[in-house]
Amino acid sequence: MRLDYSGPTPEPVGFLLLPRFSMMAFFSAVEPLRIANRISGRPLFEWTLISEDGGPVTASNGMTLLADRAIHQVTHLPSLAVCSGFDPDRYLSRALMRWLHRLDGAGCVLGGLDTGCFLLAAAGLLDGERVTLHWESLPAFQERFPAIATSDELFELGRRRFSCAGGAAAMDMALDVIARRYGHPLAIDVSEQLVHERIRTRRDQQRMTLARRLGTHRRRLVDAVDLMEQHLETPLPLAEVARRSGISPRHLQRLFDQELGQSPRDWYLGLRLERARHLLEETDLDILAVGLACGFTSGSSFARAFRGRYGLSPRQARRS
Repeated sequence: MRLDYSGPTPEPVGFLLLPRFSMMAFFSAVEPLRIANRISGRPLFEWTLISEDGGPVTASNGMTLLADRAIHQVTHLPSLAVCSGFDPDRYLSRALMRWLHRLDGAGCVLGGLDTGCFLLAAAGLLDGERVTLHWESLPAFQERFPAIATSDELFELGRRRFSCAGGAAAMDMALDVIARRYGHPLAIDVSEQLVHERIRTRRDQQRMTLARRLGTHRRRLVDAVDLMEQHLETPLPLAEVARRSGISPRHLQRLFDQELGQSPRDWYLGLRLERARHLLEETDLDILAVGLACGFTSGSSFARAFRGRYGLSPRQARRS
């Protein structure tokens, strides 16, 4: 959805549905617009569902939606949201790329829900822009498109592009648009209809705090895990993790054993292997490049560690 709009109402919004798109992100974006129409008593927004061939599209949850139009039937839109999920740029055909470039040239503001920015980036439509994606997909996007600025915020609304992390973040983005267009009171009314506790700003974090994720408030332990998560490509020695966390290596070992039930070494290795698994699933980086991006010095050491954790080789994980 575009940052501003000065055309007639209802404001048209297009949703391009790609196979295996995220139904949660799509509905989270559309439902606030529908409720805003109902509460205001007049059509403020209208939406069009688009697929490449005009046929139905099946989401990642197995449910299928009927599209209103094929891409060749749509020549102008104020804004278009690319709705995708798994393997988004796999569905970027030449026809679809030409269509997106034509819309962009005609002034359409393009955006991505969840992983939609993968497709826009692959089409060369995100140069000079800053975008956000689901936290799980961000590392893969950064590895594949290092020149594109990213954030881990809930959503980004710019003059030419918009993006959101998917899930409930699409609801917050839609509520922000409603507030910009028609005032904060209407956005609050819509939020209450959705039983949405509060309207989160774009700067709210996608994930719960690290302390809540770990189930502990031991600050030294939280600091240590935070350091590990920030240094996956070039892992820090555990002695350095302890020093930067303000404790001794022995105390670090004790905290991990007591609070997390693992040694610092095993926890750190698990973080790196989890990142590797996501890169194998969501990028086409070769196996060695994935290993190097996760702090392994050779393909053999990466393969041994991966098989030890998941019971199959990196190559088998990618095929499956």
